[in-house]
Amino acid sequence: MQTVLIRLRKPTRVFTFLSDTVDLKRHDDCVVQSDRGMEYGTCILPPEACPVGMEKRYKMNVLRKASPDDESTYQKLLEEEAVALRTCKEKVTARKLRMKLVDAEFTFDKQKLIFYFTAEDRVDFRQLVRDLAQQFKTRIELRHIQVRDEAKIVGGLGVCGRELCCSTFLREFKPISMKMAKRQNLSLNPTKISGQCGRLLCCLSYENDMYQRERRKEKPKPSDITPDENVRRSAVQVAVDRMREAEKKEEAAVESEIAVETVESPEPIEAKLETSVETDQTEKSAAPETKSDAEGDQKPRSGRRRRRRPRRGRGSGSGSGDSGKDGDKPSSST
Repeated sequence: MQTVLIRLRKPTRVFTFLSDTVDLKRHDDCVVQSDRGMEYGTCILPPEACPVGMEKRYKMNVLRKASPDDESTYQKLLEEEAVALRTCKEKVTARKLRMKLVDAEFTFDKQKLIFYFTAEDRVDFRQLVRDLAQQFKTRIELRHIQVRDEAKIVGGLGVCGRELCCSTFLREFKPISMKMAKRQNLSLNPTKISGQCGRLLCCLSYENDMYQRERRKEKPKPSDITPDENVRRSAVQVAVDRMREAEKKEEAAVESEIAVETVESPEPIEAKLETSVETDQTEKSAAPETKSDAEGDQKPRSGRRRRRRPRRGRGSGSGSGDSGKDGDKPSSST
């Protein structure tokens, strides 16, 4: 059993097919059996031996090499597809559906008719499918595709002057970002780095890996550079030197703060204890003196006596001639 790569049409897709007895060469047309039915394709890689145990992975087979009858059938299919596309556009315009038809495709056995379209919003095309099925008497399928797939089907020339990569050899679309253009020092003007589809160019990813590998390489150390080579210092070395100078300044500032704190620190604990003991002894020696002074102050106070006025007796007629209050009264005896 052998495997062969076949490019199908509309859109150009490349798949791996199993080939047992069919002898194919590059650019030979053939008829294959795919998951959508019988299709017409082109061989892009000659058959190769299939590894053991890998046959179960591939379910599509090559039926035969294209004969002259198959080629004539293929040309008729192209004419019928053009008529079907024109008819579908008329029906879309009549129903005022917001969709843009890109292309139409018949399978090789005419069992299915596929229409490719683009639309910004979701479109209800159920009634359109019924109308197309009644007219073409076959199975109808409408497939919504993106703008990149539209460019892949339509084809054209890129800014480089060659055919579009997506319509010739690209098998799948890879994500493209603006970082790839910045990394390659390209112009960030959208008109210069955008393709026919309006998205970023697919070729921006071709050399992106090489630029990433170059940036990941280790730069030479200052010790490995001779004085003759050390003519121009890199921005990385300048940044490292500045960081080291800043760290040295911070260490010097911390040391100066520590020195100031040691100079302004209070007396040691031993000196405090000695001063407290001396103050206690002076207070004890001064205590009896204060007591004796207090006693001396109290003695003169105890010798002083208050003079009292003599109390005069009641009813005494003799005296110093002073008569009391009762002496003024008349006596009761005559």
